Amino acid sequence: MKTRKERLSDIDHQLKDIIAKVNEMENTYAREIEKVHPVYRKSALNLVHYLGFRSFDIDLLQSQLRDLGLPGLSNIEAHVLKSLLTLSSIINHLLGNPIREKRKGIISFKKSKKILNRNTKLLFGYKSKKRRTRIMVTLPGSAADDYLLVNHLMNLGMNSARINCAHDNPETWKKMIDNIHQSSQKLSKSCKIMMDLGGPKLRTGDMQAGPEIIHIRPEKDVTGKIVHPAKIWIAPPDIPPPGNIKIPHIPVTETWFKNLKRGDTIHLNDTRGKKVKLMVNGRKGDGRWGYCHSSAYISSGTEFKLVRPNNLEKVSRQLPRIPPLEQYIHLKVNDYLILHKNPKPGEPAIYDGEGKLFQHAHISCTLPEIFSDVKTGEPVFFDDGKIEGIVTGANEEELRIKITYAKDAGNKLKADKGINLPESDLKIRGLTIKDKTDLKFVALHADTVNLSFVNDVNDVQQLLDELDKYDTSIGIILKIETRKGFKNLPRIILTAMQTFPVGVMIARGDLAIETGWKNFATIQEEILRICEASHLPDVWATQVLENLAKKGVPSRAEITDAAMAQRAECVMLNKGAYIEKAVKMLDKILRRMQRFQKKKEVMLPKLEGAEKLYLSHDKFNI
Repeated sequence: MKTRKERLSDIDHQLKDIIAKVNEMENTYAREIEKVHPVYRKSALNLVHYLGFRSFDIDLLQSQLRDLGLPGLSNIEAHVLKSLLTLSSIINHLLGNPIREKRKGIISFKKSKKILNRNTKLLFGYKSKKRRTRIMVTLPGSAADDYLLVNHLMNLGMNSARINCAHDNPETWKKMIDNIHQSSQKLSKSCKIMMDLGGPKLRTGDMQAGPEIIHIRPEKDVTGKIVHPAKIWIAPPDIPPPGNIKIPHIPVTETWFKNLKRGDTIHLNDTRGKKVKLMVNGRKGDGRWGYCHSSAYISSGTEFKLVRPNNLEKVSRQLPRIPPLEQYIHLKVNDYLILHKNPKPGEPAIYDGEGKLFQHAHISCTLPEIFSDVKTGEPVFFDDGKIEGIVTGANEEELRIKITYAKDAGNKLKADKGINLPESDLKIRGLTIKDKTDLKFVALHADTVNLSFVNDVNDVQQLLDELDKYDTSIGIILKIETRKGFKNLPRIILTAMQTFPVGVMIARGDLAIETGWKNFATIQEEILRICEASHLPDVWATQVLENLAKKGVPSRAEITDAAMAQRAECVMLNKGAYIEKAVKMLDKILRRMQRFQKKKEVMLPKLEGAEKLYLSHDKFNI
């Protein structure tokens, strides 16, 4: 067994090798470091130092340090060389060689925290009074006409509002932004405006139109008795239900809508000749709620009769055209799907009268450029990984895909669903024509632009070049959502550091599919560490409290996920019918968790009752 001095000497040699490598990396990438903005110069240096440190497998070294009761280098990210030199000085002292290792111009423990706080403030503005981690909320299109929603979200703790340029239009975006500014002024609260560029999103194309019909279904118990009437949205065709909730929308003309009053009844005969009554209830914005106590099928052209409470028939009209039902392709394991360049509408598989397959299911995609890049044997994922397949045939016009994973009962593939090709060397990248058009608005009205599908330094440089055309000091958030984006992250960050402020978003939805479910947890961890080494704020995004935001009830797993999000500087919530409830819950979780953890650092607040062998968290209730 080695003596204590021999063990210390081993550690000393390992530290010298690591420090030598760190200095070598600094010299190797001196030009890249020199190019970054002066505000990021020391952070870029620390990032390169960290990557030099991580080029070693230090598991054994960490174990040796812990055995001797010495610092284990587990939280070294933000101050790499300072930590290494400090530890080296301790080892020197223990070996009887009291040399203190020094170097000017490197970041200290205290300084690293100040730099991260400064960079976070530059990008996200001021933090909430009792919460360190910011909350970003994706606004629904209805926020353009619903000032009270925006005002309530800010009151509940929204620090920044995200507007996705993949949806709506500049007129709607401007209304959202006006509501944010009005609310900020009224509440005396700062709220940053973040706008996403859509990027080259690969999605399924259109499906063949279905029948123009609405199916109304009241809720029934196990015996078939109606326990709740069906809720219906009655409004002009261009006025969707609040929060875009999925309920039947009966489109009526604006003139006809103006005649509607609470207590009125709409009488009609459905497609089966069944007599149906719809009860008109309260108003919500530019629409009204309706209720129906019976099942009904309503098609375009159905005659509506508006009857007042005194049974006086007021207006009789034919229903305008109903949007066709959304069609889908039902896919099971071992089914085949043809993905084609031709933009013709997709359709399910077709069988002859004897049940034999006549034509495989087929659908187009939104980026026809991919067909020259995809090869046989490569995997493909649809709809956030719900459906998996393998390419069994590929040419310039179409891909033949065998389905390798789906639910036992099959999955529905609809139009506008995401497609991921994680192992294909796709050449599509950079800003699209739409992105460049949208950027004119974003540069003028937003505080930060979120760059989607960042794959390499060229994508970042293209954005920087485009922004040079405008008089703007807009911030940039790099959305890391592909395998290439993760692989090139250090170089991507160094390129983005030519401007400021800069942040990173862990776009966990696509990233998990692109990198593989089994790999994602460690990849997410590495991105957090790289951001900390760069002193860049990061955003924990995708499906945070998703069930709560969309259904009103959280899952246990997503509560834990939200608690883990406290390690980032900002957490993003997607839109949903219960988004206000989700913001309120997330605010409470983050405020409570910051008593137990700060970034990766574990905090140990006093545990009430511990001396009596009791556990209590009452003091942490907020």
